[in-house]
Amino acid sequence: MLKGFYNLTSGMLSQGRRLDVVANNMTNISTAGYKAEQYTDRTFDEVMVSRIGNVIKSPYQTMETYQSHILAPDHLYTDFTQGAPEETNLPLDFCIQGEGFFAIQTEDGVAYTRAGSFTLDNDGYLCLSELGRVLDREGNPIQLPTDRLNADAEGNLSTEGGEYLATLGVYMFEDNGELERTPYGLFTGDGAQVNEDVTILHKWVERSNVNLVQEMVSMMTTQRALQSAAQMSKIYDQIITRAVNDIGRMQ
Repeated sequence: MLKGFYNLTSGMLSQGRRLDVVANNMTNISTAGYKAEQYTDRTFDEVMVSRIGNVIKSPYQTMETYQSHILAPDHLYTDFTQGAPEETNLPLDFCIQGEGFFAIQTEDGVAYTRAGSFTLDNDGYLCLSELGRVLDREGNPIQLPTDRLNADAEGNLSTEGGEYLATLGVYMFEDNGELERTPYGLFTGDGAQVNEDVTILHKWVERSNVNLVQEMVSMMTTQRALQSAAQMSKIYDQIITRAVNDIGRMQ
């Protein structure tokens, strides 16, 4: 009976975390370049096996002996599929078509993003608002004399008179799954390489790749599972309370 409490409690905690992820995705549906997250969980014994392995190799003992249905967090997966491009007609907006990320020099080091909605800071550097300065292909901050500029499909920036200014850096990784998301929605990782074969749209941004319909269905499913687990917990509590009271009367 008490095992049921553990199972239901872990289920409620797991569904609560999943609901938080869904809510975060829906909140960022209008955030340029945002990549949707997906929460997964596993039973506690599966997590233990994946982390420590079968320490005692002999004699072999199957996991059925210790079978557990208690859920534990597994992983947060990021969907890196490209979002739809959206025209903004703003001079400092850029959209990457294909693989790669813009590089941002933050206070904690270089981070990467698909969000290309940039501004100019007080010193004239191209920046992602309040997060850091945009880097070129050589890893240097890009300083511009004006926001009135032209840009070609390779990311070369020039004045309206045709004077070359800089080239936007677009960096790619062998495995995007190894990247870690920061609290500000940027990504960090090692092994970044310049993507020479990339197309950049000027005065466009990449929209979030969140599927609103899918997230709403997931939200309703998660809420129902959470409510069911909470209701079952109340039933367990009532049964145990009645059993304890009956035992007390017998004594």
